[in-house]
Amino acid sequence: MNATCQIKDQILEAALPEIVFDGWQDLTIYRALEKAGLEREVYEAVFPHGISSVIQHFSDWTDRQMLIRLEETNIEDMRIRDRIRRGVTTRLAVLEPHKEAVRSAMNYWAVPYRSAKAGKNLWHSADRIWLWAGDVSHDHNRYTKRALLSGILASTTFTWLQDESTDQQKTQDHLDKRIDNVMRFGKLLGKIKCSKNKMKKTA
Repeated sequence: MNATCQIKDQILEAALPEIVFDGWQDLTIYRALEKAGLEREVYEAVFPHGISSVIQHFSDWTDRQMLIRLEETNIEDMRIRDRIRRGVTTRLAVLEPHKEAVRSAMNYWAVPYRSAKAGKNLWHSADRIWLWAGDVSHDHNRYTKRALLSGILASTTFTWLQDESTDQQKTQDHLDKRIDNVMRFGKLLGKIKCSKNKMKKTA
């Protein structure tokens, strides 16, 4: 981790407890800077796009914390679906103490002109989970897998924010259902491709 990333982490981690009270805004970051003993100029230097940059770094920070926790997982005997499930649930576990920060971030990205950046964040998170799960494909399947997992991450996170059930069972059920749907979709795509290949050979 380079020095700039360390400073970003320092500011973010000082800000996270404050998000509960004031949400994602400059004032929150200014308070975090005071706690961290940093000048306001540092904020402008490491987060050139202000709050947008901070929230993007929050996603990156979450992904890195997720991967640290996943290092202890032996995935050799795990099915792909179970690896993906483990990745998503581990990411949510990292975010558990910061639910209000996640809720506020989702509200921030909900503005239509910010949707592209929100999608980019989801894509990076999905890519990191797939890479951890062992997928290193570079064909069109790579993009399909990331796009599908981005959708799973978005909907599961939304369900998780609303979940008041015991042991977050609603979130777990939702995640399992979404993964089942994606797996069935993947098998359907495989059958379609096989059919197309057979037609080409017989043409």
